[in-house]
Amino acid sequence: MARKQARKGISRRIGLARALSKLGCCSRSRAAELIRSGRVSLNGKIRRDPETPVSGKQDRIALDGKAVGPQDKIYLMLNKPRGVVTTASDEKGRETVYGLLNVKPSGEKNNLPGDAPWVAPVGRLDKASEGLLLLTNDSEWGARIAAPEAHLDKTYHVQVGTVADEEFLQALVRGVKAQDGEVLRAKRARRLRAGQKNCWIEIVLEEGKNRQIRRMMEAMNVETLRLVRVAIGPLQLGDLAKGEYRALGVGEKRMLDHVVRRKPL
Repeated sequence: MARKQARKGISRRIGLARALSKLGCCSRSRAAELIRSGRVSLNGKIRRDPETPVSGKQDRIALDGKAVGPQDKIYLMLNKPRGVVTTASDEKGRETVYGLLNVKPSGEKNNLPGDAPWVAPVGRLDKASEGLLLLTNDSEWGARIAAPEAHLDKTYHVQVGTVADEEFLQALVRGVKAQDGEVLRAKRARRLRAGQKNCWIEIVLEEGKNRQIRRMMEAMNVETLRLVRVAIGPLQLGDLAKGEYRALGVGEKRMLDHVVRRKPL
């Protein structure tokens, strides 16, 4: 019996970097950096290996000598403006989403009183795109929501430099070959409104790949004028003002969790 219990205890162990991330105070990659730089201790001893095994409640983790405990889980939705990047820092000095949130992306001192909590984007929107972006310090939840296997629908309103007809919309659903040879498809596409030279269309992607909509339009020789994500699964951007953010309601998070759970992974 003792041997079985010992095995069970070992099986529950995780690496120190992952343990620090699971506490909600920084990303796993940032945790690994902190550990390698000698700023993290385990049970009073400095550890420099991010894979040092941690056994859970029995072990004590400290950053810069201060104990790290579980952080309150944070789930935010942001209406990202155009021109803002989703990285923690930008080598070109461009504005990042963290400037809108007034939080520290580095996670260096997030366990200290008075410091803003660390959160990370769930997936990305490129610099020229705008709309709904989720952020959280619950790294495991974020990974589940962003996983391609979750097949969580993403809905976009896209202004394009043509008046899309039915054949154009059907081509998006059938699939178009991007310049790199990859075939990209929309789950659904419909026209919302049209002018003389351009129109707005709604595109739903089941598995959003890197710059997928822009690459589809490039393959069809059509300019993407604006691209706004308006929904992730059942969660709608709604009337959240550009550049503003708010916490997800309990019901909203529950809706997302329900959709992801019932999707085959």
